[in-house]
Amino acid sequence: MKPFFRRLLWGVAIVAVLYSCASVGRIEGGPYDETPPRFISGTPTPGALHYRKGKLSIEFDEFIKLDKPNEKIVISPPQVQQPEIKSNGKKVVITLQDTMKANTTYTFDFGDAIQDNNEGNPLENFFYSFSTGDRLDSMAVAGTVLNAANLEPIKGMLVGLHANLEDSAFTKLPLERVGRTDSRGRFSIRGVAPGKYRIYALQDADQNFAYSQPTEVIAFNDSVIIPTMEPRMRQDTTWIDSLTVDTIVERQYTHYLPDDVLLRAFKEISFSQRFLKSERLTPEKFSLYFAAPADTLPLLKGLNFDEKDAFIVEQPTGRNDTIHYWIKDSLLYKQDSLRMSITYLYTDSLKQLVPRTDTLNVLPKLSYAKQQKQKQEAKEKEQKEREKRKKKQKEEAEEPEPTEFLAVDVYAPSTLDVYDYLTLSFPEPVVSMDTAAFHVKLKVDSLWKEIPFDFERDSLDLRRYNLYAEWQFGETYSFEVDSAAIHGLYGLFTDKIKKEVKVKKPEEYGQIFFNVHGADSVAFVELLDGQDKVVRTVPVVDGKADFYYLNPGKYGARLISDTNGNGVWDTGNYAEKRQPESVYYYPMVLELKANFDLTQEWDIHDRPLDRQKPDELKKQKPDENKKKQSRNKNNRNGNSSRGRGY
Repeated sequence: MKPFFRRLLWGVAIVAVLYSCASVGRIEGGPYDETPPRFISGTPTPGALHYRKGKLSIEFDEFIKLDKPNEKIVISPPQVQQPEIKSNGKKVVITLQDTMKANTTYTFDFGDAIQDNNEGNPLENFFYSFSTGDRLDSMAVAGTVLNAANLEPIKGMLVGLHANLEDSAFTKLPLERVGRTDSRGRFSIRGVAPGKYRIYALQDADQNFAYSQPTEVIAFNDSVIIPTMEPRMRQDTTWIDSLTVDTIVERQYTHYLPDDVLLRAFKEISFSQRFLKSERLTPEKFSLYFAAPADTLPLLKGLNFDEKDAFIVEQPTGRNDTIHYWIKDSLLYKQDSLRMSITYLYTDSLKQLVPRTDTLNVLPKLSYAKQQKQKQEAKEKEQKEREKRKKKQKEEAEEPEPTEFLAVDVYAPSTLDVYDYLTLSFPEPVVSMDTAAFHVKLKVDSLWKEIPFDFERDSLDLRRYNLYAEWQFGETYSFEVDSAAIHGLYGLFTDKIKKEVKVKKPEEYGQIFFNVHGADSVAFVELLDGQDKVVRTVPVVDGKADFYYLNPGKYGARLISDTNGNGVWDTGNYAEKRQPESVYYYPMVLELKANFDLTQEWDIHDRPLDRQKPDELKKQKPDENKKKQSRNKNNRNGNSSRGRGY
């Protein structure tokens, strides 16, 4: 009998092994767990009164973890000292470090910080509250925060209320009740008591819950907020199973208002003027950097050299916050140490501009002697390479010493837009230019005919020059410059230049015409590419914004109400109670085809600002979309691995 039982046990074992090998991992991968943790109980109980212990413990039905709790969990009233927040098995435990306030409703908005431990499914919009007094405040204020310049939703921005209606409260006192924006820019401030409030948004760099630094991004509302509530009805669906509807039941609930507060966030221009640094990357040039632009150039006086007519001054952005000084005299730039004093306007403690003088000793990153040594070493290396080539090709004549020319970057694309222009850019300032040696020729049959052109230095860049001509559709042109026509500051001349371009035909373009409704008397429209970058700008004239000769592609558009008429978007100022200039988006991305005209009616007020910018142009995507993509990816990966089953 023993051998029989032994054989039987071995047979059972083999069958079990084969069964397990065959059944591990179904080919479809099994259902993906999408169920978030479920609240079970808490201490104190939700909505408790007269609770003063400063410790919160919340239990869930499964093991949980916390995702960025110090960022995502928002506590009102805001805590000056960071609370201790941690997960412990199935519990979240929060210990407040600040002294608790009497007769105050405490709210804990978890956002999506609570997740199940295995799959990371978040418990969305979980909220907890209790009161240290005999009343639980339950009103709420909700809305959206957008970037004022481009209507982009701002994630993670603090939004808060002040019962103190004075303007100074925002700059001197911490916010009283706060919320934080999600990935759509939406916020909800809960546990609000009846009353009147001012509302603000703040990118709180120093975490003091007040606007205390000019570099902080802010938003404010011109109107006073008065929270209210009203009864509303909603329809709830009950199901027999996952496919069959049982019935639709109407239920009454309390809705809190306002729920559509729109805040347009901006950063003020900082006019705090101070000297930042000097820099001399090459012996021939040094640069001065300032914190903000000024109306005048600094007064420079040489201490070991004569500064009179010693420099060519370049302001690359057309402003005075960065200034480059090109040294004309070779004896001066060969001098390693340049000692000088600079007198400039400085912002003092009273925010007044006062003259200030600093003494500088500007040294090159690489001395002139070392730079020349490197050049010589490079020449010797090149000479050795030439000698090697000569040995290999003895039959060829000796190669001549190459001539060093002034480098020039020529923008002259082979296919040219009819509205475009040619550009010459140089690594150093140009001291002379013989425009008689410039030639622009039109190809007529097999011959070339010279045509007139305009050539001028760029208004914003000292070392860039632009050439304009009346290009004709579909025609071919030649741009030529004779050798030695352009002389650089440090003695080099340019080599000859020859570029051939062909202008596009009219049927290669399309046009977009906007009939604008509701705009201010002074406004302009920016045409945007698919990455929200400006392609072209035109003013709104008689309610029209027309864009001609556009290349095929996808385009968006935004309108700026140019309040001061300076042709650019201007930010706001809290002290002056000045909102940033208004921006509106055309709500669709247009796909333009060649040889097509699109005419669009555009009422800039036909929908709220937070619903204007097309999703395709937004950089800040909703988190739920990212999670869905991640989940789909995990499903695909899970299916492929489970399907191998052994």
